[in-house]
Parts: sequence; C-alpha cells; structure tokens
Amino acid sequence: MALDGIVTRAIVSEFQACVGARIHKIHQPTEHDLVLQMRGAGGGRLLISANPTYPRLHWTEMTFLNPLEPPMFCMLLRKHCEGGVIEAVRQIGRERIVHIDVRQRDELGDLSLKTIVVELMGRHSNIILLDSGSGTIYDGIHHVTPAISSYRIVMPGSRYTAPPEQDKTDPLEVTGFTRFAELLAGGGDSTLAPEKRLVAAFSGMSPLLAKELLYRAKEAAGAAEETHRTQLLARNEAQNEGGRSQAGTVPEDDKSPNPSSDSSTTPGSPDAMALWRVFDGLMEEVRQERCVPEIVQTDSGKSFFSITELTHLQGERSRFDGISRCLEAFYGDKAERDTVKQRATDLIRFLNNEKNKNEKKLEKLQETLEEAKDAEKYRVLGELLTAYLHSIKKGQTSVEVINYYDEEQAPVTIALDPLLTPSENAQRYFRKYTKHKNSQAVVAEQMERTRNEIVYLETLLQQVDSASLSDIGEIRDELVSEGYLRDRTKRGAKRKKPARPTLLCYTSSEGVAIWVGKNNTQNEYLTNRLAGPSDTWLHTKDIPGSHVVIRDSGFGNVTLEEAAMLAAHYSQASGSSLVPVDYTQVRYVRKPSGAKPGFVIYDHQKTLFITPDEQRLKQLPVQVKN
Repeated sequence: MALDGIVTRAIVSEFQACVGARIHKIHQPTEHDLVLQMRGAGGGRLLISANPTYPRLHWTEMTFLNPLEPPMFCMLLRKHCEGGVIEAVRQIGRERIVHIDVRQRDELGDLSLKTIVVELMGRHSNIILLDSGSGTIYDGIHHVTPAISSYRIVMPGSRYTAPPEQDKTDPLEVTGFTRFAELLAGGGDSTLAPEKRLVAAFSGMSPLLAKELLYRAKEAAGAAEETHRTQLLARNEAQNEGGRSQAGTVPEDDKSPNPSSDSSTTPGSPDAMALWRVFDGLMEEVRQERCVPEIVQTDSGKSFFSITELTHLQGERSRFDGISRCLEAFYGDKAERDTVKQRATDLIRFLNNEKNKNEKKLEKLQETLEEAKDAEKYRVLGELLTAYLHSIKKGQTSVEVINYYDEEQAPVTIALDPLLTPSENAQRYFRKYTKHKNSQAVVAEQMERTRNEIVYLETLLQQVDSASLSDIGEIRDELVSEGYLRDRTKRGAKRKKPARPTLLCYTSSEGVAIWVGKNNTQNEYLTNRLAGPSDTWLHTKDIPGSHVVIRDSGFGNVTLEEAAMLAAHYSQASGSSLVPVDYTQVRYVRKPSGAKPGFVIYDHQKTLFITPDEQRLKQLPVQVKN
C-alpha cells in the first residue's frame, strides 16, 4: 500500500465537493477513528483514521458500531464542530497532512473558526482540533507529551506545531527537465538507487510510485531503442537498393548515440530524459485530476493501491471511479480485525491448544473402544478354561483346548498366569470381559462429550474470528464462568458488567429488524430471553455460527434471504457459497439441561441454501442495542 502525498492530494481534491456542507453528527467508533456525517451539498460520511497501521481519510459507506458512551475527544468535537459548516479542505504542501476548516456559531451566537488537523503519518498519525486564529490545541485523539517527543507537544492548551519539514520539492511545481535533473542529482547520496533518489528529492513520492515511474521509463526507453533499430535497418535496406552504401554499413551521419542506449539515470543521460517524460506525464495527470485509482492483488497475496495504473506489478487488478472507493475497498475492516487479533492472540492460542488436546483424547478413546470390542473373546476364553479346569495344573503358562464355540472345533491356545490357580485364571478372563463390556458404554459417553467439547471450542474460535473488541471481553468472561480460565479480577476491583449484552440489530430492505448474537452470551440472551415464541430463528446447519432472529411475523422473502445471509456471514462458513441455513420459530428452539452456553436443539425447521453477498450486507443499516 502507499498512502503518499500524491494520493492525499487526490483525496483532498475529492473532498472539495463537501465545502459548504454541514457537520450533522460526529461519532468515534474506536480509539483511533472518527466518522463525520455531512449534510447538504457533497454530503456523506467522512472517515478519519489515525490508526498507527492503517491511517486513512476517505468517504465511507461502511457501517460502524459506536460505543454506548462516546469518548471524551468525540464529545469535544461535537461541542466545537457539530452543526458547523466546512469552510475549506486543504493539503499542506505535498505532505500527508490535511486541514479541515470548520465555521460554527457558538452558544452566544458568535462565529468561530476551528481546524481539524489530520496527520496521516504511520505510527505518528494524529487528529487534532485547534483554534484557527490562535493555533491553540483543544485536544488530540493521541496525546504527545515531552517524554514522547522533544520537538512538539500535542496536549490541550499547547500551541500547535506542525510535524518537522522534510525539505523536499513539490513534484507538481517542477515543469522543466533541467530543474528535474538538478533535483534528482541533489536528492541524496549519488550512490543511492534511482528509486531512493526520487523519494529523497520529491515530497509526496512513495517508493511504490517511484518504482512505477522507473519501470515506465525503462519500458519507454526500450520501445525507443527498438524504434531506432528499426529505422536504421529500413534506411540501410533503402541505401543498399540504391547502391549508395555496402550492405550492413551505417553512414557516418547515422552513427549518433541511441537516445535510450544508456541504462543509467545520471542527469542529462538519455534514461534521465525518459524518466522525466514519464514523471512529467504523471504529474500533469495529477494536476488535471485525471487519476485512475487502482488496486493490484499480486500472486503472492499482497495488495497495493495508487492513483495511477501500477504497470510494474502483475496480478488481479481492480479500478475505481474515485479514490475513496479505492481506499474503502482496500482497507475494509482490516484495522478492526488486526486490533481484535492482537487483543485476542492469547485467547486464540488457548482455544487451539484445548481443541488439539481434545482431538488427541478422542483418538485415544477410539483406540480404547476398538479394544473393548474384543470383550466377547475374553468371555469365551473364560468359559473354555472353566470347562477344562480338571486338565489344567497351577504353574502352567498356557493350555491348548478345543474351542467348542467354533463350528470347526479348532484348538485354541490360552495364555495362563503360572502364579494363579486354574479357577483364578478363568476368573481373570471373566473380569476382563466385564471391564471391556462396561467400558464400551463409558467410552462412548466420553467420546460424545469430547466431540461436543470440540464443537464448543470451534464455535468459540469462530466467534473470536468475527468478534469486535467488546465481544472479546464477553468471550473471556464465558470461559471464566465455565472454568476454562482463571478470573483475573478476583483480587482486584470487579469489572461492572452490563445488565444485558449488546446485540447487532440490522434493518432489512423491507424495514424489518434482524437481530444477531456474535457470541454465546449474546446468543443465549437473544434466543432465550429477547425473542418471542413466534419470532423466526436462523442458524447455519451443522456449522458453528451465530443465532439470528427476525423479530417480526410480517416479512417477505427478501428479509428471510438477508437474515440467512447474516447467519452465514457470522459463521464458520462465511467465505463459502450455498451455505445451508436452518430456520424455524423460536418456540421450537430449546437448550438441553446441562448443555454448554449457546448450544440448542430445534425441530420443525426448514433449510435454505444461501451465498452471502458482502456488498449487500454492508448496505443494511445496523445499530448496537441491548
């Protein structure tokens, strides 16, 4: 990926449409992200993210789950910016810094001008609200103290200091080859690779874009060289036909250097000129806002995006009609998924270990069951020893007798313990028979419990995979209550638990509420307490997944189809097609006595096969409710 200064310019250009729009609502769904709901000309939802790994700024159509209590920074923005009008959106230089000026009328009716500063700089990314006149910081989504940085402070009341300048040249201001060559020569150590010299010389230039320019220049130079050779051959043939020169001889006036024969990028060399041409062509496209955003997924599985075609990469290409759509498609929910994965690493490891232990236990139980199938053999041996007691003496290690249970009356050798009497040896075989016979029922019961345990652990792994940050805490609490984990809060202050778990409530295309539980705590509350007997309950057939309830009886096939898609989406088969989903009324769903959390049995069900349409699900309105 490469959210560089050139991409930032394309974003700012796209945001000019919202100048004059009013900020209707401000939400902060996570500690790094803001969503501004605009109304009026160019309205929409603006996502601003200071995520250390995925900083970004673009229009969004995604649905975000907001916390029940907004964070302090969100409340501050609502106070100073909600209801305000966007005055300007501007990029600072060609850097990844964007200023959004907001004009708002305060409680006394006086106009004030605030600036939302968006700094998209990797782990140093930040969102800062400041007074436009004085430059005083109201607050930042991330605080920077003197202990963190000696260059600047981002704290309430301090004066805003911009990030340190890199002393690079704006590539859009370079309009001649001579200036380009000077900058390329002075853009760092002359021993640097051409790609690094481009990055060092021009602001907003990412290594990805530099590689693309060099590749295009090389291709253009190769094409020019091929054209030059073709022209020389054609001229030689023409001269040979006229008898003006010998075959294969090049006239002195044609022995000029090939404009693309030198592969170096030294300023003034032919390749430097080729590089300038592709550089100037791309910058002109940027000036004219003729960008073609593209995502390339390479064969190795890595994805890259830019505002221009990435010809140096091979793979599956996707083009978009705007940079926001490109960024939305590229990032998706990567940021939240990565954060959840980091917070749940130990939980995933524990669940996988428990699952592996139970799978090994199941294998051993299966071996024991196979051995227990020989119980009848031990009974027969005991009966034969009893019949031949008169011919057996203590101290024998074996005895050969006729097996009268066999149709062919074949002889059989029975091993004996020389320390036992013949009668005690017979009783030893009868005890083995009883033990193995009784163990069949016990082992079968243990195998059933172990299989259920594996299903339960697989369900939890699936729930962690689709969990939000708040869901992780509920899954941990469940494992504590079930005795899998120790209660970390036992010695300290107990965390106050909400009276009711939060659930996802989607609204179908027909306006019907569809409720989704994302973990066992939510599933049990949804199915056993919230849902009514006549509500429709859905779940993937024989696949770990979420409980889904349609809390209405007057719905059509569209709502049923979308509810089934949600059941498949929040299941272990989320990436599959034609996923079987059972649906029935809640009155036919019940939890067996002593069953694991979230486990239910049901009947009177019907099954439909559905392929989740992710784009369609993203367009469904969703809220967090309890």
